[in-house]
Amino acid sequence: MSDSPPRVARSRDEKRLLASTLVGTTIEWYDFFIYAQAASLVFAPHFFGPLSQEAPGLASLLSLATIGISFLFRPLGAVIAGRFGDRLGRKAMLVMTLIMMGSATALIGLLPTYAQIGVAAPVLLIVLRVVQGFSAGGEWGGAALMAVEHAPRDKRGYFGSYPQTGVPLGLILATGVLWVISSSTTEEQFNAWGWRIPFLLSVALIVFGYLVRRMVEESPVFREMLERKAHSSAPLSELFRSNTRNVVLSALIFVANNAAGYLVIAYFLSYGKTLGLLRPTVLLATIVGAVGWLVFTVYAGSLSDRIGRVRTFQIGYAAVFVWMLPMFLMMETGSGVMFALAIVVLSFGIGLSYGPMSAMYAEMFPAKVRYSGVSIGYAFGAILGGAFAPTIAEALTQATGSAYSVGAYIMVLSVISLLAATAVREPRGTDLTA
Repeated sequence: MSDSPPRVARSRDEKRLLASTLVGTTIEWYDFFIYAQAASLVFAPHFFGPLSQEAPGLASLLSLATIGISFLFRPLGAVIAGRFGDRLGRKAMLVMTLIMMGSATALIGLLPTYAQIGVAAPVLLIVLRVVQGFSAGGEWGGAALMAVEHAPRDKRGYFGSYPQTGVPLGLILATGVLWVISSSTTEEQFNAWGWRIPFLLSVALIVFGYLVRRMVEESPVFREMLERKAHSSAPLSELFRSNTRNVVLSALIFVANNAAGYLVIAYFLSYGKTLGLLRPTVLLATIVGAVGWLVFTVYAGSLSDRIGRVRTFQIGYAAVFVWMLPMFLMMETGSGVMFALAIVVLSFGIGLSYGPMSAMYAEMFPAKVRYSGVSIGYAFGAILGGAFAPTIAEALTQATGSAYSVGAYIMVLSVISLLAATAVREPRGTDLTA
C-alpha cells in the first residue's frame, strides 16, 4: 500500500504552495517597482531639489540612478539569504525578506523631502532603497526553489513560472495603484502627497503576504537534505569551488531580460512623457504590457517542460532582438494605442526568457548550494542588466536625441544572453535531490 498522500490532498498543498509563491513575490515586486516608477515620475524634484531647478536632466538621471544603487546590494542579500537558506530552510528566508522589503517601502512613503530636511532626504531615500535591494537579493531564490522543489519532475517549468509571474503582477499592481491615484488627483495633489499612498499601502500587503507564506510547508528537497545531513557548512566557498561556470552563465542569461524588463518598468514612463503622452495613458499602456508579460511567462514555463529550457530561452531572446527597432518606430507615432501594443509584443520575448528561469536555475545547481547559486547568479545578472538600464537608456536618449540607441543597447545584451543560454547543457529532468 502506498504511503503517498491522496491526490486531492497533494493538489490542495500544491495550490497553497503556488498561491504562496505568487502572492509573496507579487508583493515584493510591487514594493520594488513602486520605487522605480516614483523615481521616474516624482523623486527628482522632491529629493534632488537644487539639481531639479538648475539641471532638470541631471536630476532625472540621478533619480533613476537610485534605482540601480539597490542592485549593488542584491549580491549581499543573496549571499546571506543563500547561506542561511541552504542551512535553515527556504521558508524562513522568505518570511524575513518579505518583512524587510515592506518595512523599507512604507518608510519611504513617510520620508520628508529635500525642501524639509535638506541633504538628509536623499541620503535616507538611498539607505531605504539599499534595504529593498538587500531583500530582493534573497527573495527570488527562495521563492523559485520553494516552487520548483515541490513540483513534479515534468511540471517544474510550470510550477517555477508562478514566482516569475510575481514580476508582471507586481508591476500591474504598482502601476494600477499609481494610475488610480494619478487619475483621481490633480498634478499638484499627486506631486504633493498622492505619490506617498502606494508606499504606505505596502503595510497591508505585507501583513497579508506574511499570513499566506506561513501556511506553506518547507521544501521537500530541503527536508530530505536535513534527514541526510547533507547541507554544507560553507555553501559559498563550495559553490564557487565547483559551480563557478554555472554562476557566471546564470548571471549572463538574465542580463538582457532584466534590462528589457526595466525599460517597461521605469524607462518607458519618462520616455512616454517626452513623446507627449499623458501620464495616465503611459501608465495604462504599461499595465496592458504587463498583462502580456504575465500570460507569456506562464506559457513559457509550461512550454519549457515540453521543448526544454534552453530552446525556450533562445526563442525569447531572438524575439527581443528582432523587436527592438520596430518597437521604437511604433512608439514614436505618439499614439497611446501603438505605445501599448509595442510593449505587449515586447512582453512575448521577455516572458519567454523569464518563465523557465526558476526551473532552469534550480536544475543547474546541486541541492546543498542551490539557494546560494540561484540567488547569486540572479543578483549579478540584475546588476549587469537592469540595475542601471533606465539610467543608461535615459543617458543614451539625451546624448543621441534618439531612442534607437536604446534599442541597439538591448540588442547587444540579447546576443550575450542568448549565447550564455546556448552554452548551458539542457538541464530539464535533472534529479534535484543530488
